[in-house]
Amino acid sequence: MADERVEYYKDGSVKGRGAVADGKPEGYWEWFRKNGTKMRSGHFRNGEQAGEWITCDQQGQVYKVTSMDKA
Repeated sequence: MADERVEYYKDGSVKGRGAVADGKPEGYWEWFRKNGTKMRSGHFRNGEQAGEWITCDQQGQVYKVTSMDKA
């Protein structure tokens, strides 16, 4: 069973959030800049990055999409 985890910057704003199962990230995770815009998001499977990961620019717009699946 996965537990929700939220990580914070020192000022209390959300740095990242997602699920953790057996001490490893699992499922959808997202990270944010201190100003609240989304920085990166993607899925973990068995503690490893999987599928497409999206990186956003300073305005929170999609900048790059990277496939983490092994060929």
